[in-house]
Amino acid sequence: MSILQAILLGVLYWIGEANLPFVGLWTVQRPLVCGWIAGLILGDPLKGAMVGASINLVYLGFISAGGSMPADMALAGTLGAAFAITGDLDAETALALAVPIGLLGTLVWNTRMTLDSFFVHLGDKFVEKEQYNKIWIVNILLPQIMSAIICVVPATLAAYFGAAYVEDFITMLSGTPLKIFQIIGGLMPALGIAITLQYIFKGESRVFLFLGFVVAVYSGLALLPLGILALLCSIVYVQLHFKGGSEKGNIAQEAELEEDF
Repeated sequence: MSILQAILLGVLYWIGEANLPFVGLWTVQRPLVCGWIAGLILGDPLKGAMVGASINLVYLGFISAGGSMPADMALAGTLGAAFAITGDLDAETALALAVPIGLLGTLVWNTRMTLDSFFVHLGDKFVEKEQYNKIWIVNILLPQIMSAIICVVPATLAAYFGAAYVEDFITMLSGTPLKIFQIIGGLMPALGIAITLQYIFKGESRVFLFLGFVVAVYSGLALLPLGILALLCSIVYVQLHFKGGSEKGNIAQEAELEEDF
């Protein structure tokens, strides 16, 4: 890996961590996307996408509630794909390495949230002085500069120097230990799917889970028509649900008016 490629990987991680809507938060932050882009940077986009997709399965049930960050998907996807390509690892082994990397990435997030608090006080001073045209400096410019420093530098160093260490690490673990890593990596996507199913398997949505399973197994349809069929079912369900709710609401309002008169 060249130093230029390592810097580009660092920039990729910063974009994924920047939390800019439609740029980082909902796109590049996802391991499938940043893994594919990391593959483009390193010359193997197909493997980058495959590894990123495997890592993405772990974070299907990912929720960042109240600004907390249980794991760093962008770092896991970027470095996981990079180490898989440079170390010639399969998706399962790369996944076993990416998950701990994602946990370490929470340190970057917590550091960013801590340092961002200083910019809030600076913004208060601009408001007191009625310098409203300068608020964008503390809302956008300074936080992103600080975010770039704490994201690009460590990710670049990890990508450039870590690749060699990963190769030595895999060589040292060749045999039974590496097989254990591969098994663990193969089990991790099941965890992400299970968390997602836990959200789905509630209330009236339970019947759709079983219906989708039966249709997917016995219909022989590909993913695209299955997705379209699921979308149509959800649209019909929402229309019927809200239609019934609106009718009930109208009846209740009419009853209240009759009582008033």
